[in-house]
This record gives sequence, structure tokens and C-alpha cells, in this order.
Amino acid sequence: MNFITNIFLESWNLLLDASVYILFGILVGGLLKIFLSPAMVASHLGKRRFASVFKAAIFGIPIPLCSCGVLPAAASLKKQGANNGAVTAFLISTPESGVDSIAITYALLDPIMTAARPISAFLTAVAAGLTENLLHAPSEKDQPTPDLSCAVDGCCDGIDCPPEEHAQHHSFTEKLRAGLHFAFTELWGDLAGWFFVGLILAGVITALVPEDIMVSFLGGGILSMIIMLAAGIPLYICATASTPIAAALILKGVSPGAALVFLLVGPATNVTSLTVLLGILGKRAAAIYLSTLAVLSVIFGLILDQVYTGLGLSARAVAGQAGEVIPFEIQLAGTIVLLALSVRPVWESVNALFRKSDHHHDNHNHNYNHNESCDHVPSLPIEPPECRTPS
Repeated sequence: MNFITNIFLESWNLLLDASVYILFGILVGGLLKIFLSPAMVASHLGKRRFASVFKAAIFGIPIPLCSCGVLPAAASLKKQGANNGAVTAFLISTPESGVDSIAITYALLDPIMTAARPISAFLTAVAAGLTENLLHAPSEKDQPTPDLSCAVDGCCDGIDCPPEEHAQHHSFTEKLRAGLHFAFTELWGDLAGWFFVGLILAGVITALVPEDIMVSFLGGGILSMIIMLAAGIPLYICATASTPIAAALILKGVSPGAALVFLLVGPATNVTSLTVLLGILGKRAAAIYLSTLAVLSVIFGLILDQVYTGLGLSARAVAGQAGEVIPFEIQLAGTIVLLALSVRPVWESVNALFRKSDHHHDNHNHNYNHNESCDHVPSLPIEPPECRTPS
């Protein structure tokens, strides 16, 4: 019973940490749907194998979204015509950096780590995106056809209506209202079920990980990187919140390279985001995402340790700790809002699961009864009516 309570508390704490970022991510996804032209997305992030990946990686660097908050935005880009490589690059570069986390990194760590973080994020994102597009090149067959119709109320099809004419059909307020409606109904409805499944799994893993595992045997070398990799992949922590933790780890003797692995892997991966990622990109792209991120984060961690050693520098965090980025009251309010928005989609997901189970059970019983009652009837080579050729 105590173990179950711990899982619930860990999941609740993760939800508190993630709620505001997720709401912001949903909002960004909704606004992208309304204000970002699907034709432009398809043009810049769709067909081109290489340029689309570079653009998506650069586009994601300054956006302050965590690994859960970036998922709705990525899902929106995917629906608007971005190819898998571009979406993969966006999913890596965005949560690993952001204008807020870069500023806090400079405040708590040092200029070398401040530069290493976004550079490593960009290179990792490009490598993963290019790998995905090289193994499965974007083509006309795989390319989703962007919906060019009016995203606000469908007033025109976007083909026979010139963009400059359609731009005057709706006010900014109307577009904003339509974006919010899309974000908190359709977009979050597609992700809510996956998110809460992953949240429970993340709570289980977090409850099982000892508190002191991240400060043992992390003084440098490949073993330190692998340990930090194993600790960072399943845990949820946003880029901003991971920075003071990395600073504290460095003060306790953790190498800057091992801290960089944590700063790269922690925000970009967790059980929650990986479960949703499977639904957005599929198994192959998710495997490329995780393996490329894991390998390159270790490589960049080893390189960073060598940089500090070569320059004769000691990675010391600036004295002082960053205050709470988001007050508890705002976190709690965000959690309540997110839970309220999730009641309907989660309920529908559970009902759909049970309906699918009942349908499978009924089909099994029907097939059993049919076979049992027809054992004595010989099978006849009769084609169904729609298969017969006219005489």
C-alpha cells in the first residue's frame, strides 16, 4: 500500500511540474494550427530531406517548451505537413533548450556550458532528423496533404480563395478563439490518454530510483555518462528545472560532461513523452529519436569534459540557487485546469478500450458458436455476391 501511495505522490508531483508547461504547449499547438499556414509548413518542413530538418532544429531552439509541452506542438506540425525527420528534430531541439533555460544556465553554471547546451541540442536534433529522413525519405505518397481550408470556420477551401483575400475574413480575436478551441479539445483529446498512461509509468520508475544514484560514481568518464543516461531517460524534468539540479550535481563533484548528458536527456526524454511519441511518429522514428539522443549526448559529454580539461578549467556553479520558476499556486491551478480538460478525452479513451475488448469477446463467442453449430455442414465454394462476375 505504501508503494502505491508513493507512485501516486510521484505521479502527482510530476503532474504539478508538467501542468503549466503542457498547457502552454497545447496553446502553442493551437496557435500554430490557426496562425501558421499549412502550405508554408508543407513547403519548409515537408518534402525536402535536409533543409526541413535544419529549419525545424533551429526553429525549436528558442521556444520554451518542455518534453511534454512540445508534444502537442509537434503533433500540430505533423498534421500540417511536416515530415518525420523535421518533427523529430523539433522534438529534440525544443525541450533541450529555450530562452528561459539558456538564461538560467548562464546564471547558475558558466559560459561554456551555456554554449554547449544549445549547440549539442541542435547537432543532436539534426543528426536524428537526417537519420530518419535518410532511412525513410519523404515522398509524395507519405506526405500528408495539408488542409488549406480555413482553420477558423471553413469559410473557404484555401485553393480558390487568395491568401490576401482570406486574411481579411476573420479578426485576430476570432482566430485566437478558434485556436484555443482546437488546442483544448481536438489536440489535447488526441494526447491525453497517452499522457496519463505514461505519467503513471513515470511515477512507478521515479518511486523506484534511489535518491543518491545520481551523485555516485559520476566524476567523469564513460561510466559516468552511461549512469547519467540511464537515470535521465525515464525521468521527467523540464529544461529550466534541470539546470539548478545540474549545478548542484557539479558542486558535489559530478563532471560537467555528465551534467550535460543530464541536461540533454532529462528534458528530451521520459516515459510520458516516449509513449506519446510512439503515437505521433511510430516505432521506427521513436527508436531513432531515442538511440541518436542517447549516443550523441554521451559523445558530447565526453567532448565537454575534454574541453574543460584542455583549458585547465574547473566547472563551478555560481553561488546561489535559482528560485522557483513557477509558484506552487500557479502549478496547482494549472493541474486543476489540465485535469478538467482531460476528463472527457480520458473517459472516451477508456470507453473505446472497453468497447474494443467487448467487441473482440463477442466476435470470439460468435465464431465459436458458429463453428459449433456448423460442424456438420460441408463448406461450399460460394463467392460473396460482390465478388461474382455478372453472367
